[in-house]
Amino acid sequence: MDDVRIDVVDDDAAGELLTVRRAAFVTEAQLYGDPSIPALTQTLDELRADLKRPEVVTLGAWIGSRLVGSIRVELEGERANLGRLAVVPDLQGQGLGTQLLMAVLEYLPEQTKEVWVFTGQDSKQNLSMYAKHGYEHQYDQHTGDLTYAYLRRILGEEEPAEPQG
Repeated sequence: MDDVRIDVVDDDAAGELLTVRRAAFVTEAQLYGDPSIPALTQTLDELRADLKRPEVVTLGAWIGSRLVGSIRVELEGERANLGRLAVVPDLQGQGLGTQLLMAVLEYLPEQTKEVWVFTGQDSKQNLSMYAKHGYEHQYDQHTGDLTYAYLRRILGEEEPAEPQG
């Protein structure tokens, strides 16, 4: 995936972003048997309002002119909260999610000390990717029928070494 360009998503790409997120999160909704997860119920107007918030940065991954993935970062003082990591279904499992996850670090203010992310407790592939990149499980939270796992990475700690093989 060398031909991927990662940049901030602006309002002009809001409709495409909404489509990418919905396509990506359908599999999560199927995994949990819940079609009402927030990434699937957010309206275009709500998404546009979110993109305008000064404490939110949404990054997109493009191949050519096609938006193929995104990640949302909300800044809270010394903490960054990641969410809505989405990759189009036909390109999942090829490293785009990892590229987006790593690109976030370049957009964080200098005072950011920790990065938090959450995912469904049964989303084994997501949990594995986060753990591989230094995120450690902190706690679980039950919301209705879903259980979310919350993970944290302290910045300034070395990136885990790739296994030699």
